[in-house]
Amino acid sequence: MSRNDPFSQNIDLLTVALYIGCVMMGWFNVYAAVYSPEDQTSLFDLSTNAGKQLMWIGTTVILVICVLAIHHKFYDSFAYIFYGFMILMLLLVLVAGSNINGSRSWFKFGAFSIQPAEFTKVATSLALAKYLDVPGINLSRYKDLLPIAGIIGLPALLIIASNETGSTLVFAAFVIMLYREGLPGWIPAAGIALAALFVLALVFPKLYIFFGLVAVAVAFAFLMPRYNRTTRNFISMGVVIAGMMVFVTGVDFFVNNVLQKHQRNRIKVLVNPNIDPLGVGWNVTQAKIAIGSGRLQGKGFLEGTQTKFDFVPEQSTDFIFCTIGEEHGFIGSAVVIALFLGLLSRIVILAEKQRSKFNRVYGYCVAGIFFFHFMVNIGMTIGLMPVIGIPLPFFSYGGSSLWSFSILLFIFLKLDSRRAGMFTR
Repeated sequence: MSRNDPFSQNIDLLTVALYIGCVMMGWFNVYAAVYSPEDQTSLFDLSTNAGKQLMWIGTTVILVICVLAIHHKFYDSFAYIFYGFMILMLLLVLVAGSNINGSRSWFKFGAFSIQPAEFTKVATSLALAKYLDVPGINLSRYKDLLPIAGIIGLPALLIIASNETGSTLVFAAFVIMLYREGLPGWIPAAGIALAALFVLALVFPKLYIFFGLVAVAVAFAFLMPRYNRTTRNFISMGVVIAGMMVFVTGVDFFVNNVLQKHQRNRIKVLVNPNIDPLGVGWNVTQAKIAIGSGRLQGKGFLEGTQTKFDFVPEQSTDFIFCTIGEEHGFIGSAVVIALFLGLLSRIVILAEKQRSKFNRVYGYCVAGIFFFHFMVNIGMTIGLMPVIGIPLPFFSYGGSSLWSFSILLFIFLKLDSRRAGMFTR
């Protein structure tokens, strides 16, 4: 083959195999989630979600071929243009989009819908890689962090304006990449601490939390090396503790006056799963029953009673993991988790091998996004995360998510093929 032939590049076959495994298992589980003993529909029936998913898989193959056919420099050169285009789409969907399940974030074309927010994750990843590839960028300097905050924050604000909270939260996944590239550790640590305080403020009386913060501050001051016990450090510690107390005090106001009713309900279910098992807690309760009933080996393919009788809403999309747990049990769930961990590990390994900073940054963006979706989607089906409505990559039904995740992954494989090709010429 010619050196310029795009298909002579060295695409990582192990990653492709893991990807195909996820997609095919996802298709079979979508079929299981919508299967009805009365109708006896086939895998290829285009009137069902399983048949439509097969069509999405077919179009995804065409998209993947296009991604691999494009020269690798295109993704670097047009990163900002692609980002700008997706920002325009997010603005347009606010005006001309269709309202589906309370979210104006979809372009509807007959029986099919496309969600621009899914593809914005790809564009933002490319834009971040482009920006961080500039020599001299230092993530410990605020002047360099401000443009990054803008690149991430602008699409996040537009997506939340369309009432798509779940897709907005996915943008937090970019912190993983930023930490790898030199973001000071105290920033993600502060984010984790605030998230923990948020949950604690919903569970315990505020006074208990205040006493706990003071106790932690005293213990920290006691354990601090003597040469660090300066007036300035003690003042800084006091300011931090006071800020945390103000944050804790404002949690109730935020939950009761800023969040919408369905968002408040989801948080209440997370804090107290038994608060309303037949109402707001129905989804999570039924999801846990479905997964638990699968036990070790599962009930068998197409034998899930919770699945067949539609006890779990949105089971072919957000709650697809319930089908896996019920019909394939702990063993099947473990296989799916291992498949995802293998894919994530492979992406990180390839990212670390990159000679180009653009490629490495983009690779970590891909890994971060996949990890966030994987962690939150499975976590919400077993009651460890709030229900925020994000898909399980390659498993959940939906064309927008399958297209965007596939494009996200294969752009990275295209970029990596350039590195791998250097060792075979």
